[in-house]
Amino acid sequence: MTGTVAMSEASIVDAELLAIEEINAAGGVLGRKIEAIVEDGASDWPTYAEKARKLLESDKVSVVFGGYTSASRKAILPIFERNKGLLYYPTFYEGLEQSPAIMYTGQEASQQSIAAVNWLMENKGKSVYLIGSDYLWPRTTNRIARAAIGKQGGTVVGEDYFPLGHIEFSSVINKIRAAKPDIILSTVVGGSNVAFHKQLQAAGINSGNQTLLALAISEEEIIGIGAENLVGFLTCMSYFQSLDNPANERFVAAFKERYGQNRVIGDTMATAYTGVYLWKQAVEKAGTFDVPAVIAASADMTFDAPEGEVRVHAENHHLWKRARIGEINAEGQVDVIYESDLIEPNPFPSL
Repeated sequence: MTGTVAMSEASIVDAELLAIEEINAAGGVLGRKIEAIVEDGASDWPTYAEKARKLLESDKVSVVFGGYTSASRKAILPIFERNKGLLYYPTFYEGLEQSPAIMYTGQEASQQSIAAVNWLMENKGKSVYLIGSDYLWPRTTNRIARAAIGKQGGTVVGEDYFPLGHIEFSSVINKIRAAKPDIILSTVVGGSNVAFHKQLQAAGINSGNQTLLALAISEEEIIGIGAENLVGFLTCMSYFQSLDNPANERFVAAFKERYGQNRVIGDTMATAYTGVYLWKQAVEKAGTFDVPAVIAASADMTFDAPEGEVRVHAENHHLWKRARIGEINAEGQVDVIYESDLIEPNPFPSL
């Protein structure tokens, strides 16, 4: 809710609370109302661990919806496994993980970074500059992306990382200009994106002369960065607010009615909202809040989500999902230019 990642994460809580309010208004789960306990990880991984222990050991919650960065997830994963808790994790991430305590409702690498690289190599060129924030998700994602680039006959012409909250990108922008990549693949996260994209524009780097695909920018981040700094750049997600289907129309209308017509919705907000409903559906199928029974009931379960139908994998706790590539427009929305078929989750792709 606070700190450098709040730009992306605070709105996820809004989406989860909306789902909880809707479920409670419809009678709750197994005849019981959901009581939401909201804790702030403050963009600080030890704080995440402290809050996870509180929720599981003191509050004894039935389920937790939360985490955004992979660093936060890694900080709380052993706590959930030790306490036999259940976490629904909403964020696209690097994969290379499977836990009995976690249901992953976001994309793993084969559904995002690998899908994006394959499309870029086919449509936008072969030389790539990798830039990211300096923690687990960007570094691992780029290791996977580098392998995918090589498989497609591409080359990586530069790779740089900066601490979360970093705001001075002039030196790396000069390196990018010198390298002249066909593509910039960005895994910059949180508030750093504001400085990075404003400084790119100031340096004369824009969609008219440079392909850039950002793996951590959705409509929610566009508002904070400014659409004028992003027009024509690309993003790859499973969900965009502009998707035309009845479930998404209901979700967008309900969210705006609850939080204001000027609010926008990004991928992790939609996957977080979906996670609450997947838990409800699994509990009702199992007939109990008992975690092992809920997990068992989740296998092969389908749900008509705002992103379209998703399906829980029978074994690896991830979702079958589509990869979508979109172009950011001047209104701060995203125009879809590519959509895959449903991709079976493979959290351990061969590199």
